[in-house]
Parts: sequence; C-alpha cells; structure tokens
Amino acid sequence: MDKFGKSQSVKRVEDVRFLTGHGQYVEDVAPEGALRAHFLRSPVAHATITTLDVSAAREAPGVHAVLTIEDMEAAGIDIHIPATIQKNRDGSQGAAPVRPVLAKGKLNFVGEAVAIVVAETADQARDAIELIELDYEDLPAQLAMAKGDVDIHKEAPGNLAFDWGMGDEAATEKAFAEAARTVSLEVGDNRIIVNSMEPRGCYAEWDGGKLHIAINGQGVWAHKDRMMAAFGLDADQVRVTNPDTGGGFGMKGFSYPEHYPVAQAARVLGRPVVWMSERTEAMLSDNGGRALVSVGELAFDADNRITAYRVRTKCDLGAYNSTFGQMIQTFLFSRVLMGTYDVQTTWLEVEGYFTNTVPVDAYRGAGRPEAIYLLERVMDRAARELGIDPFELRRINFIKPDQFPYKSVTGETYDVGDFAKVTDRIRTEADFAGFAARKAEDARQGRLRGLGTCYYIESILGDPSEGAKVSFNEDGKVTIYVGTQSNGQGHETVYAKFLADQTGIPADRISVVQGDSDLIAKGGGTGGSRSVTTQSNATLATVAKITDSFTAFLADELGVAASAIRFDDERFRAEGSNETPTMLEVAEMARAKGRDDLLVHEERATLPARSFPNGCHVCEVVVDPETGGVDVDRYMVVDDFGNLINPMLAEGQVHGGVVQGIGQAIMERTVYDEDGQLLTATFMDYALPRTTDVPYIGFVSEPVPSTANVMGMKGCGEAGTVGALAAVANAVQDALWERGVRQADMPFTPQKVWELLQDEAIAAE
Repeated sequence: MDKFGKSQSVKRVEDVRFLTGHGQYVEDVAPEGALRAHFLRSPVAHATITTLDVSAAREAPGVHAVLTIEDMEAAGIDIHIPATIQKNRDGSQGAAPVRPVLAKGKLNFVGEAVAIVVAETADQARDAIELIELDYEDLPAQLAMAKGDVDIHKEAPGNLAFDWGMGDEAATEKAFAEAARTVSLEVGDNRIIVNSMEPRGCYAEWDGGKLHIAINGQGVWAHKDRMMAAFGLDADQVRVTNPDTGGGFGMKGFSYPEHYPVAQAARVLGRPVVWMSERTEAMLSDNGGRALVSVGELAFDADNRITAYRVRTKCDLGAYNSTFGQMIQTFLFSRVLMGTYDVQTTWLEVEGYFTNTVPVDAYRGAGRPEAIYLLERVMDRAARELGIDPFELRRINFIKPDQFPYKSVTGETYDVGDFAKVTDRIRTEADFAGFAARKAEDARQGRLRGLGTCYYIESILGDPSEGAKVSFNEDGKVTIYVGTQSNGQGHETVYAKFLADQTGIPADRISVVQGDSDLIAKGGGTGGSRSVTTQSNATLATVAKITDSFTAFLADELGVAASAIRFDDERFRAEGSNETPTMLEVAEMARAKGRDDLLVHEERATLPARSFPNGCHVCEVVVDPETGGVDVDRYMVVDDFGNLINPMLAEGQVHGGVVQGIGQAIMERTVYDEDGQLLTATFMDYALPRTTDVPYIGFVSEPVPSTANVMGMKGCGEAGTVGALAAVANAVQDALWERGVRQADMPFTPQKVWELLQDEAIAAE
C-alpha cells in the first residue's frame, strides 16, 4: 500500500489525553456558570396524561425555568422529530405517528421526557422535579411483536408500523417446492442497551440570535439541519459542535428530544444550559438495539447448493419511528441478506411493530449484524441436518473469485473477494486439528466443548461523499478539517498519519479538527464503517489539489514548466534544479510572497462504489453442565479489510466488536415486566462483559484489496460484532447438541443453559 499509505501500526496519539483525564467531553467544555437541566420522565409505559402542573416546581429554590410541550409550542417551535417512513408491501405508506420533543397528551414508554427543569445546580433541578404533579390514566402496555389489543398510535391499528417485502416471492416458493432438502430455523435476537461509556448529553447557548449547541454524537450536520428547522433559523444562525465522544455505537447518531428543550431554555434564560444523562436515565431513554425474531429457510439441491433463501422477520420498533426510519432498517438487512453465498432467488418480508419499550429502535434493529447472525445460524443448522462439515457447506456455496464483480440477488455489487482463502487460513490459525483433543479432555472432566464459526460480509454505509480541508498555519504546522466524527476509533491518529504519508509532512505537525459546523461546511459524520474510507478518499482529492497548486506556484518561482516538476510524496523535484522543497517549505514560500490563497485547500470526493469487508470468526466455548456456565475459551478472526492504514487500530476495532458480540451472546438483554417497566435499568441487573469473560482474541489480516476505491480499503468498524454473534451462538449450540438440545438462543446465561440441559435430560428419561 506504499502509494496510498505505509500500513504501519502506530499508537494512538489521542490516548495520552484520554488516559490522563484530559479528554474534552460535553461536560468538560460547557461554559462556566452554565445552568443545569434535568428531565421529568414518564414513570409508566403507557398512559393518557390527565394533569401536568409545574407551578410548584417553578417556585422551587434555584429554579430558573420549567418547560412543557405547551411552552415549546407557544414559542413557535416545531415540536415534531422527523422520521423516515417505510412503504408497505401494497405500496401504501407505513404508519407515521408524530413524536413530540416532550410528551404531548400521552406517555408511550417508561423514561419518555415530559418536562425540563433548569436550575442553578443539578441537585436543585432534581429536587424540583419532585414537585411536579403528573397524573395519568394507565393503559395496557403493548410489548409483543404482534397485533396488539390497544393502539399506541391511532395511525397504527394493531400497532403494525409497516409490512415490507423484497425479492421474488413466487420464484422463491417454486424453488422451495422443487428443493431436494429444506432447512428452517427460528432465531431470536435479544434486545440490548448500548451503554456507551459516556452517556448522552448536550449544552446550548445563544449569542444574540445565533444558537450554539454542543452534543456528544456522531456528527454535527444532521443536527444542524434539524435545529434550523425546529427554531426557524438560517444556516448562519446555528452552530453545532461535537467535542470528544465517549462511545457512539450508532446509538448517538440520532437526533434526540432533549436537544430541543435545552436549546429553548437557554434562549429563554439568556444563559448556557447543560444536560447530562445519568446511567439509568440513559438505559431508559437511549435508542435500543436488536429485538427481532426471524424464521430463516434454505432450499438445497441434491449437491448441497443453495437454491433459495426465505426470511420472515418481526421486529420491535419501540414507541416511535426512528429518525433514520424503518426504511433504513430493512435496507441494511437486505444489503447483505445472502452473505457470501451464490444464491439467485430470495424473499424477505419484515413486519415492524410499535411497542411500549424503548423510545425507538436504532437502525441496527434489522441491520447487517442481524442479517448475518440469522443466515449463519441457519447455515450451521443446515450443515447438521445435511450431515456435512460446516466449512465444506460454506465452501460449496461461496461466490467464487472468478465470479467477481458479483451482483447479488438483492442488487448489491460485490467488487472482490476470496472467501475460501480466508477460511483456509483460519483453519490453521484456529488450530482445527487440535479441537478433537481439547473436546475429549473437557469431556473427561465433565465439561462440554463446542466450536462455532461464522463467515460474514458487510458494506460501508452512509454518504459516499466526504470533504477535507487542509490549512498551512503560521506556526509551521498543518490542520486537517474532516467531516467524520470520532467516538473512540482513533481518527486523530489515522487521519494525521494518512495525510503525512501523502505529503511528507511529519504526523506530529498535523492536527485534526472535527465536529464543528462553523469550521467544516459539510460532512457525513461517522457510522456504518464509512469514516476512514470516505475521509481518506477526500484527503487524497485535497492533496491532489495542493500538489497541483504548489506545482504551478513553483513553476513560476523556478522558471520551469509545470510539467517538469513532480512530487514524490515527500519533496517537489524540478528537472534542472537543485531545489527540492517539502510541502511545508513551499507553503512558507507562498506565505512570504503574500499568496494566502495557497495556504488553505479544500476538496470533496465521492467513492465510486461501496466496498465489502468480510472475514471468518471461529469460537470455542466450554459449558459446565452442572451450573450452565458458558466460558468463551478460544477466539480467532481472519479478516479481509483490504489495505490497512494502521493494522493495530484495525485489530483494536475487531477486539472491541468481538467483545460486544460476546456480551450480547452470553449475558446482555433487556427484561421488561408485564407493565413495561425495565427491570434491567442498572448495572446491578444488566450484565456487561468484563476482562474475565473474554479470551485472547487472535486477529490476522488476509487482504484482497478493494477495487471500489483507489486506496484498496474496505472499512472495519463493525466487523467484530457482525461476525461474533453467530460464531459464539453456533459454538454454544455445538456444545449442547450432544445432550439433545436442538434450539438455543441468545443470551446463553447460566440459568437458560442449565434449564435447556435439564429439560433435555428429563425428556430423555
């Protein structure tokens, strides 16, 4: 990758400030003397509001303001959070209920924001909350992914938000009717809470008629557009900034209700207002992930080749439509529906239901991790029922290298891939040859060992366009302004290193600026593994512009033709001249000549196509049948991410994603009672993986450079999680199979696993 980067493992420069307590998060950058906000939230899952009296709270010590939805409307604010609506199978629009920024007339989930209290201190705001009189008439909580008895929204009879289909239903039915064998498996995908290290928060302040709101999200431009629309402001009247963010995971990519009343309170009071979520508050009010049940069916011919794939899914959308909408959910699901397999016929149908659980389901609710998890669970079951080695079944059905570029049945064009090469590598790296001995040793000690695998593929998502601006500063340093937003991925290191590789400017003289809508005119933010690929593509375009501009300048200065000058990624060299200036030296020459127009360069670039990172995960688990405890004992990953800028950071991304997948597979889940109360709303009840729950995670890169961009990159942000869910689940299923357990779904908690084993033992008697 010498042309577009050195592919070197470089330690993250931002870690020094993070690990020494010098990170600048929302609460760190809030202005001194800012007022503190706290929200009254719904104590019930479903009810009609009969009384909301805030008069006593307004008179409480230290309180400056209490706002309700009526106050927001009276101020002329657009109180509706926009959402994208999915069309139904018959072409009609799906349900489009309004989500207000504060509850209006109804309460639709526990934790829904009802009123905001702003006071001198957070404690005073919390105390005043207790003085608000909120009365309501309870309604039955609707929790099922099925037609409900009571409508949450009048726009959604039976709480059905949409029913959507994609593919050729008739051809798929025909393929199943003619199949030599068919395999079917129902798979549950448990609801999880994101639990970013830093909870959500924001602060807002006004300078005359200009709003500045700081958020800890995944980009600023979508938020700017929504603030402009809500408050009726022009573009130059809204500035959105995004300081350091302590984890995003897709959950922080959304516009949230709290932003609007915080901004309005700051305008009314003429003082900055800051709000930070508490942990239980976050568990109740953050957008949720997963929560769906799918039936996946594969049809095979006599040679074990897949002839058709059929999926029927029901998903829990929460109380409202997502900002990104169900259209995105189903689209993500369908994009990699067939994974890495050569299948020409498929049918996917998805029903989405509103429930009184989370506020909305994040776009991961029916996205790539869910699609691959389902497919690879069904493939594992198929291997067992067909009596074939799981790797051999996959190999038979892989898209072959000579079939690329390959247009999938869902319309995606995969540019390159060599899936068999990856699986060959992992069989060695994961020590398949030693598995039988390890299993036998565990059996002698009364334990059950299982091996599971998953071959995943995903695609980078979001806007394929991105911009980069490079400024040569008076102090001899350089600033690159980027349109993506780091929330823990190491962008400051990667972007500085990539620019250094293209220009010869030392990386320690390059600073990265992100997350400021006044400094960066447009950007796509971070999400869907898009950041490094799209941002590096934009950086290349900007470097090309710098090179052309500097070449023309040097041609005039040296008295040679521009065609006689070349740049070798470190210095400019001119035929017949001993002058070999660096980019920094050319910038200083331009500054001395008064050519300020050569000191700032900006360009946008668009990826011509998407790239498709892929890879194979192998997991071994050990189950204690006496307790039901599951120990993830061995884990190996071989990934094809194409060319890598910084292999160490890619490996770190994979490790984090795998741990997230292990967490969901082994322990994470939300539990609601029949009234819609969240019973797992603290870390006493909601389990997260710890170091003792995670083995050493092996990682090897087996790249097939992408042809979809000049860097040969593929992205890697979510790959660890996409592969981990099925690898762990298939390993647990493998361990339990010999005891007669034929259906095991996440999370594999000790209680669940023990009960599965006991049920089979009783049935066998």
